[in-house]
Amino acid sequence: MSDEFRRNLLGPEPTLLPEETDLGARIDAGDEAVDLAAKYPTSSLVWAILADEAYAEGRTIESYAYARTGYHRGLDALRRNGWRGTGPVPYSHEPNRGFLRSLYALGRAAASIGEIDEAERIAKFLGESDPEASKQLGS
Repeated sequence: MSDEFRRNLLGPEPTLLPEETDLGARIDAGDEAVDLAAKYPTSSLVWAILADEAYAEGRTIESYAYARTGYHRGLDALRRNGWRGTGPVPYSHEPNRGFLRSLYALGRAAASIGEIDEAERIAKFLGESDPEASKQLGS
């Protein structure tokens, strides 16, 4: 039996996004997420941070918009790195967490504004990406 055949039986390989070392250094240095979004607009992580900040301040619609941006930027990054619409996106791989945080924040904000179908779809997507993400992010 070929390795390709075995791999197909097990499903797609996990998608691992590349590290964002420059962005991480800026976050660690205390730069504000709003400033970083202008410098790193393709990063899901910065949009997830903005979504979390807005949600914590009761700005649910802004949180939803930030999270949706992070979600779409994350989908773009996943596709660029071999993801084909299904398969694991492991939470254990730290560079994947920006996307997973954006996904979680989108579901949270969707539920808060009564978009129950979307919130349920997002929860399913998050669980299929990595059940550990749901546990770590609080859903």
